[in-house]
Amino acid sequence: WSSDVCSSDLLQHTTMPGMYETKAWGKVAKGSKFSEMKIQRNLPGAEDVTFELKFCGICHTDVHIADNHFGKTSYPCVPGHELAGVVTAVGAKVKAYKVGDKVGVGCVADSCLNCKNCDDGFEHTCSAGMTMTYDSETKHGHLKTNTGYTFGGYSGSETVHQRFLVKIPDSYPLEAAGPVFCAGITMYSPLAHWKATSGGLNVGVVGIGGLGQMGVRLAKAMGNKVTAISTSPNKKPVALEIGADDFIVSTDADSMAAGKDSLDLILNTVAAPHEISTYLPLLRRDGTLVQIGLDTTPHTIIQLPIMNKRIKISGSMIGGMKETQECMDFCAKNKIVPATQLITAAELDGVYERSEERRVGKECRSRWS
Repeated sequence: WSSDVCSSDLLQHTTMPGMYETKAWGKVAKGSKFSEMKIQRNLPGAEDVTFELKFCGICHTDVHIADNHFGKTSYPCVPGHELAGVVTAVGAKVKAYKVGDKVGVGCVADSCLNCKNCDDGFEHTCSAGMTMTYDSETKHGHLKTNTGYTFGGYSGSETVHQRFLVKIPDSYPLEAAGPVFCAGITMYSPLAHWKATSGGLNVGVVGIGGLGQMGVRLAKAMGNKVTAISTSPNKKPVALEIGADDFIVSTDADSMAAGKDSLDLILNTVAAPHEISTYLPLLRRDGTLVQIGLDTTPHTIIQLPIMNKRIKISGSMIGGMKETQECMDFCAKNKIVPATQLITAAELDGVYERSEERRVGKECRSRWS
């Protein structure tokens, strides 16, 4: 989504002290259509950076929150957590950024900056709770709005503490950067934690959607052997095209048997109801399965296979700011550029409707498979 196409220029009118007004596109109630509105953000303080939004990615999480699927959405809601733009103002203590720099913001817009998790670079696991980029309470004081909760990237500009910015290399296309701050870091963080960045591992990626495709490309660029795993045989050509060395059809007994005891690490991106125990036979001794896709249904785990091979089951969610910058730089160095389609604000409703139709269709297929 491009704010340029929608002429979202920063307005000069300030309705509250220390704040400015900017255009945005959001929903005023559950089930409403997107409409243009005005929101307020804080002027940059000593450690803040303001940037003009050029592009913002659309994630299915946006659909969930904007349409109040979780029952907790505050309205008006301005979605968007894959922000990319150009710096227009910096605070007096900001040294790493200057006017004209290409920057982005991902899922995290603020945290306490005082706890051990923040000190260790894991702001997304802040002990006091991270502030998400939109529809999240502005409780840490580093950013403000006129509502007490955050507004996202479907807007003309944003102001954040410098800690939560990602610098986008000049060589990287600005319109493709947003997904790196969501899908990219979500796959990069577990690869880094489980030592795949040094290469030499056999890495399996379950689910060849947006997350999975990014995982395949990252793991391959790191120097690992990559196996794509899917219920759909027709995903094989695209998986091999983007770097997978092998392909396993998880619903085919012979295919699964051929892959037994072959993987050191499995990244499971499946968010629909399923059993993660399906994939455990693919792991070698001391292998790890990392749950990345969120499935809220209970899973059945048999202990003996875990005990026999010392298998570990873990989980991972996005990543901290240091890792996100590493991911951005890695993608730029290795020319990993997500495929994107540019839309305007007028097309948001149609994109949301199609995204929801696909989600419902997947859930129905999962129930009947």
